[in-house]
Amino acid sequence: MGCVQSKCYGRCARLCCCHYQPSSLATDDAGEGADSFRIHETDSPQRRGLSSAGGSLGSATVPSAGLCLRYASLTQRGYYPDSPDRANQDSFCVRTNFQANPDLHFFGVFDGHGQFGAQCSDFVRDKLADILASDARLSEDPIKAYQPAFLATNSSLHDSEIDDSMSGTTAITVLVSGGALYVANVGDSRAVAGVWNGNRVVAEDLSSDQTPYRKDEYERVRLSGARVLCVDQVEGMRDPDIQSWGDEEDGDGDPPRLWVQNGMYPGTAFTRSVGDSTAESIGVIAILEVKTVKITPNHLFFVVASDGIFEFLSSQAVVDMVSRFVDPQDACSAIAAESYKLWLEHENRTDDITIIVVQIKDMVASYAEATNETIHTSNSIPLSPAKVKAQRRIVSQSDTNHPIKGSCQELQSGPPDSSANFSPAYVARSPTHSVHLKGMPFVL
Repeated sequence: MGCVQSKCYGRCARLCCCHYQPSSLATDDAGEGADSFRIHETDSPQRRGLSSAGGSLGSATVPSAGLCLRYASLTQRGYYPDSPDRANQDSFCVRTNFQANPDLHFFGVFDGHGQFGAQCSDFVRDKLADILASDARLSEDPIKAYQPAFLATNSSLHDSEIDDSMSGTTAITVLVSGGALYVANVGDSRAVAGVWNGNRVVAEDLSSDQTPYRKDEYERVRLSGARVLCVDQVEGMRDPDIQSWGDEEDGDGDPPRLWVQNGMYPGTAFTRSVGDSTAESIGVIAILEVKTVKITPNHLFFVVASDGIFEFLSSQAVVDMVSRFVDPQDACSAIAAESYKLWLEHENRTDDITIIVVQIKDMVASYAEATNETIHTSNSIPLSPAKVKAQRRIVSQSDTNHPIKGSCQELQSGPPDSSANFSPAYVARSPTHSVHLKGMPFVL
């Protein structure tokens, strides 16, 4: 996100529009509709501040699948030494009981970029969720609802008062619909699940980063007229005819980017986004990719996060960290702190960082853990808490080291009144997670 559309690493300031200016603040005035809860970050001082973190903490049940979702989220403004007042361009959205349906729950992360990235991120967050909320097809066929919703959101952003010629946002969303996950992705943010396999929790990518590292995306944007070159190639330091950059995990920090044929812009390091009207001429599109995943007893949790998390952490590393914590709030704080630390070890700045962690628990097991009582199922067969817990294979070594935090009902968010509706609930910051830069502590 550090360049016009993505990561800059301090290399391309003279090549493209990465001279960010503080964005004007938008207003959250979207209606609540029929949704029981709508919790997302707002344009408060906490969102735009240098070292503040905003988030949400709660739970939701999925009655048709007998599941309980426990979730937490966190957003952390990046550290930009040359732009101390720069806004956090990430935003997130959590809507439980979507469309007043107890089996529908929506989670999304939006990573803005460009001079007006914060406005683009906020606009897309609200517009996309509102369009989906009004589509009667969503519960029956989420895929049919998703594609036109993204395209309509993109058109609405183009038609809005926001200048999205060189600004836009990526979007990664997960819709829990009964016993399935519908993961919709535009850009290079990511969703990943933690799945019990054998004797460990392994990462299952729920989305594929849309960047020129992908051969299919590379070929598509080339056919649309894009020059695909890293910054060193644009500057003449490397041969532009060598179209090989390794892979995203092992790259050298100079990723392939998209440029118009006769100009040094826009420099996007991804191939799909919402907004970015100039980049559309060279193949940057808002057409999403959707992955459907059936939730099994081995699916323990999923993570939705901006690329600020995954720049220096692999999907498996993130899953390993989540697995160490019973409380998703603690997992968010630890992963954000580790990401922040790694950014400062490799760069002189950090990206904005946003993460949602959603634990998937069996409703019966969740209640058993909270009460430590024997539970009778619908067919009157008594199950001990230990047996219920074994059936869900609830996570890892941390289960024996931490007390149970409470049942689904104990975590449930409050009623959607005007005071709670748009006010962020803050994720607790761990006193052990702080980063010091030239004597200045930045606590996550």
